[in-house]
Amino acid sequence: MVDFPLMKKLVLPVACALLLVYTSSCINTEREVGTSKNAQKVFTPAPEGNRGRVSERTVLRTVNTTHYFSNTKAKDNFILQLRGPKIATSQANFIILSSTGDTLRKEVIPASALINERDLADPQGATVRDKEIAILQGMNAFFRDDRFVQPAIPKTSVQPENVDAQSWSSVKADTKAVGFDYPGADGRERRLAYSKKMSRAVIIAE
Repeated sequence: MVDFPLMKKLVLPVACALLLVYTSSCINTEREVGTSKNAQKVFTPAPEGNRGRVSERTVLRTVNTTHYFSNTKAKDNFILQLRGPKIATSQANFIILSSTGDTLRKEVIPASALINERDLADPQGATVRDKEIAILQGMNAFFRDDRFVQPAIPKTSVQPENVDAQSWSSVKADTKAVGFDYPGADGRERRLAYSKKMSRAVIIAE
């Protein structure tokens, strides 16, 4: 004979556990974007109503790569981390760490500076969601191989007026110096290189 009270005691906890797993799998927040290395697949952000609690410190996405920069024998770590409550209004933290863990560069860039208008079908009529996707595409392209150049300053180059003379000359004298091109806070592209003479990363073009 079936003991129904006993069956209820066994079935109810199992049913609750299954419901919890199902509910957890349905939760979708921007934090699920995760970490990728030069990811080619663009993450599609969840609609506003489906996003979990986020704050100014929330890491929405991280892309990274390694490349020779301050040392010709060991690669440095290049990291771009998107932080904030929303992708469109977040800040991109650009960080370069040496192979030994020293911080060579730390810069904060508005997420909007990562947008390439060619990624927008209609720049003037772009929705927030369109801009979010364009920002994530900009993150994917941030560490493209063709953004690293060597030498950082070609022999025939002339020093730009808005670049520090000491930084320029120290990098130009180093034919093995590697330059990295990326969009600055104003959206304009700039070039960064490591000056061995000055023992720090410097801007050599913008």
